[in-house]
Amino acid sequence: MLEMASLGSKVLQIRSVEFAGKYKVPLRVLSSMVDGPGTLITTEEDSIVEKPVISGIAFNRDEAKLTVVGVPDIPGVASRILGPVSRANIEVDMIVQNVAGDKTTDFTFTVHRNDYEKAKTILEKVVVELGARECTGNNKIAKVSIVGVGMRSHAGVASSMFDTLAKENINIQMISTSEIKVSVVIAEKYLELAVRALHSSFNLDATDTVSE
Repeated sequence: MLEMASLGSKVLQIRSVEFAGKYKVPLRVLSSMVDGPGTLITTEEDSIVEKPVISGIAFNRDEAKLTVVGVPDIPGVASRILGPVSRANIEVDMIVQNVAGDKTTDFTFTVHRNDYEKAKTILEKVVVELGARECTGNNKIAKVSIVGVGMRSHAGVASSMFDTLAKENINIQMISTSEIKVSVVIAEKYLELAVRALHSSFNLDATDTVSE
């Protein structure tokens, strides 16, 4: 649930989930519109081991991507790029670094869309200082994540996600993984298609699992 909340879900406040997890207090999420049993959130994994591998999908439209191209591949480069961004109180989310054969690297990361122009202005100065080639950006992207405790013991979940998106001709721009989640960055125009396809692929109920 912490992963879901941090990835875009607005069902529960993050701190409430942290306290419930710390003190092992089961949470039951109920609808304010209709009566029903709601959803039980518990730290007892034994009670959920037979549940589906993927428990939910989270997505976030408020993303922007920035890339510093042709950075010299030397120690301390990441700090010199992200340091000025951090000092400007801009939060960085996903980070990818690729090293090329000519001993340069392309450094890509995402920020909130509202911080895109500010971050790009900062990076244009960093490009000059580092002797990089250029700074490029895209503020028309979205992040889609699949989340589930069952992913810890099931191989092939990430590849199933990638295969599903490939079948819809959706290009993946960035990937981030943990024990219980896989996140990808895609073009914003494909967000709804991606979410529908993943719901179908992982047999999820759209009314319960998609969040924004």
